[in-house]
Amino acid sequence: MTKTDLGLPTPPPKAPVRRPSRQIRVGDVPVGGGAPVIVQTMTTTPTADIDATFEQITEITAAGCDIVRVAVLTHDDADALSVITQKSAIPVIADIHFQPRYVFAAIDAGSAAVRVNPGNIKQFDDRVGQIAKAASAAKVPIRIGVNAGSLDPRLLAKHGSATPQALVESALWEASLFEEHGFTDLKVAVKHHEPPTMITANRLLADACDYPLHLGVTEAGPSFQGAIKSAVAFGILLAEGIGDTIRVSLSDHPVQRVKAGCHIPASLGLRPRRLEIVSCPGCGRLQVDLHRLVAKVEAAFDGFPRPLRIAVMGCVVNGPGEAREADLGVSCGNGKGQIFAHGQVLRTVPESQIVDALVDEALRLAQDAGSHQGGEAR
Repeated sequence: MTKTDLGLPTPPPKAPVRRPSRQIRVGDVPVGGGAPVIVQTMTTTPTADIDATFEQITEITAAGCDIVRVAVLTHDDADALSVITQKSAIPVIADIHFQPRYVFAAIDAGSAAVRVNPGNIKQFDDRVGQIAKAASAAKVPIRIGVNAGSLDPRLLAKHGSATPQALVESALWEASLFEEHGFTDLKVAVKHHEPPTMITANRLLADACDYPLHLGVTEAGPSFQGAIKSAVAFGILLAEGIGDTIRVSLSDHPVQRVKAGCHIPASLGLRPRRLEIVSCPGCGRLQVDLHRLVAKVEAAFDGFPRPLRIAVMGCVVNGPGEAREADLGVSCGNGKGQIFAHGQVLRTVPESQIVDALVDEALRLAQDAGSHQGGEAR
């Protein structure tokens, strides 16, 4: 009997060519200049509540977050920063609004970067020189964030609304104020709740400067809606090479925001993938409760220590063939599941044992990979 050659998985398409930009460092994380796309989020706890804030930072770090931003609205928030920055495993950005004095407090507290929104900071233009001097001395980068909801009133009056041109003009104007003082360790963001406006603004900004750009769709909405809006906007820009850091703004727990944020650049080859489940939508050929099985597989592999692509296919028609690039998978039918790796069927198990079988094979693959790497190291 002739053995069927199932072939090897085809390599993924090449990642988009990145827009050239200067590089800054947020703590020990490089941003721009060809560095991987960085995922960040913001805590939802009162920053003054150190324990709650640190607990949330720990959760998002485990989910894959690279940088975290915390709000500094009060004196107590500012006082908590020195403890939080020391305890956090990832760099902490201080988010400053309204009061410029908190910028200096954040720098003194050891923040890895400071985010300012010039449109809503009192007498910001008059304090830029002092901010630039303090940030330069501490080697702390500044992120200029321009939002539609807090656009500089002068530009809002000039353009009539938060147009892409207004957002970009505001960002470049504020960057130029820092440049006048010789400070260029900047990251810039222009955000809007409408993806078309946000996309146009970032295209204009990318053409006008070489600063690393932070992408965000503000007030994106509930998880389902917000993830779609963010994926559309980020996907278009990242595919064009625009964007160095991203934040998915969902009305959901920060962990869910981070997971969505990690998946978007990973799907374009711009970030190492973590757990990825390839699963069919289901059709009349199903002989298994596919949605329940996918949920069980997802739960079983949550936190798996190695990047893994797992295919969960509802029938044998589109099983190993369509999911050939998966590291591991299952094709279901007639109360059984065919377990396969890279398109090659390994064994068949009863439906009740599918999840356990996938976990067993994943551990074996991880062990084999570790042994192989160890052998190469020797």
